[in-house]
Amino acid sequence: MTRTQLIFLAAFGSFALLAGAFVFQVIGYAPCKMCLWQRWPHVVAITVGVLAVLMARHQRAFAVLGAIAASITAGIGVYHTGVERGIWEGPTSCTGGGALNMADPLSMDIAPIVMCDDVVWSLMGLSMASYNALISLVLVALWVMAARKA
Repeated sequence: MTRTQLIFLAAFGSFALLAGAFVFQVIGYAPCKMCLWQRWPHVVAITVGVLAVLMARHQRAFAVLGAIAASITAGIGVYHTGVERGIWEGPTSCTGGGALNMADPLSMDIAPIVMCDDVVWSLMGLSMASYNALISLVLVALWVMAARKA
């Protein structure tokens, strides 16, 4: 594969993960605070991928930036997975099973906060945070391969 193809594949991978997160949100799986944190590096990786294609002379530098963005979201995914499994504590603002809400206290519209230590969806024992971490590590490898390409 060429460097451009690797960059496109890595950026498209971030796009697919981000699109999947939005699909889950639309069908009723509201994101927690840490889920939202995991989305931002994907936005950066997509942007970096577009810029790398537009400015081909600087693709190697953009590939390094893409690898950093994918590494950050993978790291957050690993951290989030550890919080979900009780390996370590997460942010007090979104863990602990409290009955918090973000709605106006005078309103009848109650919007509960999604707790970061609750697994709301899993497949084969892995949560969305776990899948984000694993797939993002594959994307890191693609970005690194693109950066190392001659």
